[in-house]
Amino acid sequence: MSGLAGTWTVVRIGTAATAEGAQGRPSLTFEGDGQVFGYGGVNRLRGTWTLDVDRLAFGPVVATRMAGPDDVTATETALLALLARPARLTLQGGPDHAVLHGVDGTEAELVREVGA
Repeated sequence: MSGLAGTWTVVRIGTAATAEGAQGRPSLTFEGDGQVFGYGGVNRLRGTWTLDVDRLAFGPVVATRMAGPDDVTATETALLALLARPARLTLQGGPDHAVLHGVDGTEAELVREVGA
């Protein structure tokens, strides 16, 4: 999973497609130095990440606190809840498609952005 570095769009959380905010769908950018930043749908977020085999853990993730439409805010809340605890990461169908499996059973589907 050393190829995790780059920008990934979060296209699904649970059974629902992610809602698009003013700047598109939520995304996470994993930097090689263990930093992660992104967009939750309403707010910008930043934190740290580590990957041990298939266990992806995030350090405290902080986000700006702007309000947004209910559907986009719900997507962002679900994403932040998933990032708050370690999860299992699996590649699905190639190196540009991954699923994050939360300890509570919630899954998030991520697709690598083209050119990222």
